[in-house]
Amino acid sequence: MTDLVFFYGTLMSGFRRPGRQRLDPKLKAEGQGWINAALFDLGIYPAAVPAADSRVRGEVHRMTDPEAVLTELDEIEGHRPDEPDASLYTRVETSVTLDDGRLATAWVYFYNAPLGRAERIQSGDYRRHLHVK
Repeated sequence: MTDLVFFYGTLMSGFRRPGRQRLDPKLKAEGQGWINAALFDLGIYPAAVPAADSRVRGEVHRMTDPEAVLTELDEIEGHRPDEPDASLYTRVETSVTLDDGRLATAWVYFYNAPLGRAERIQSGDYRRHLHVK
């Protein structure tokens, strides 16, 4: 099991997502990178779904206490480990390419509900989409 996690939305640094501050002492920034996925704007937060033909940009963090961090993230993301089909997001170990060229495996939360009319974020970059630095 990996001790890395990949954030691509409101859990990234600089956003004030409730619950993130409790995780900060247990996270160490490893860098930025991308995963193979498509990104959609759901209004108050984004949704990534696996896709071979596009990329989603985000941050990689090392968890100093993976069990505690993942338990908290499961709560934030609406992931039910015992009922993945009923989860808003599913947690999956996924390949990440960091900006420095390193390859790593990190936990990623993929959206697990209908996208409806959600706008696709063509850039795959939620910060850029919101014009946030």
